[in-house]
Amino acid sequence: MDREVAVPRVVVGVDGSSSSYGALRWAVRYAGLVGGTVEAVSVWELPGLYGWSGPAVDMDVDQEEARDRMRQELTEVLGEEARSVTTRLVHGNAADVLVRASAGAEVLVVGSRGRGGFARALLGSVSMQVTQHADCPVVVVRSQDT
Repeated sequence: MDREVAVPRVVVGVDGSSSSYGALRWAVRYAGLVGGTVEAVSVWELPGLYGWSGPAVDMDVDQEEARDRMRQELTEVLGEEARSVTTRLVHGNAADVLVRASAGAEVLVVGSRGRGGFARALLGSVSMQVTQHADCPVVVVRSQDT
């Protein structure tokens, strides 16, 4: 019987925080154990774009430059292993994008808290949202310096 075996897909949210870098390293190790692939998702959103106020920032975002920076960050964190990681740069709300990316994934990996919010919070708003709404198991990785 010829059946196509799906390769496990490990999705990881990366936002430039040390916590997300820990999540990235965890995702790569896990994917290696289960023979899976890693998809690093970085989300950008323009502050002030939604709500009552007008945009607070320049609307022009150089997506190619942002992709290059993301690839460079992954290389700094993972070294040669970064070449095996697929990257996605997506515009939108981080929690919503990651929940959508979790569809069909083996696991979604996020840091315990990102670049914003309260440093003393146990879980950031994005990690809290994805643990409640993702379509797959979620691993929350705590940063070593928290």
